[in-house]
Amino acid sequence: MLTSKQRAQLRGLANSMDTILQVGKGGVMDPLVKQVDDALTARELIKMRVLETAPQSSREIADELAQATNSQVVQVIGTKFVLYRRNTKKPIIELK
Repeated sequence: MLTSKQRAQLRGLANSMDTILQVGKGGVMDPLVKQVDDALTARELIKMRVLETAPQSSREIADELAQATNSQVVQVIGTKFVLYRRNTKKPIIELK
């Protein structure tokens, strides 16, 4: 589990990031979970966007993807959310 200090650090890092994946009318499906899993392995921290056509809210989608990829939801604001998963083999982000 992330501490509030670590979560704040990750939110700060995510501010300047662009969204790399979008969730549309298909919702959370296996191909999307695979893409998110690969992105988290490569980057540790990703920002995603939920389109208006998505069948669930941003919070619900973020929680579902976090559970499916063993990651943590850092932040959900409007249609965007941030996920984090530490890469144990080759860490990229140094948390304090």
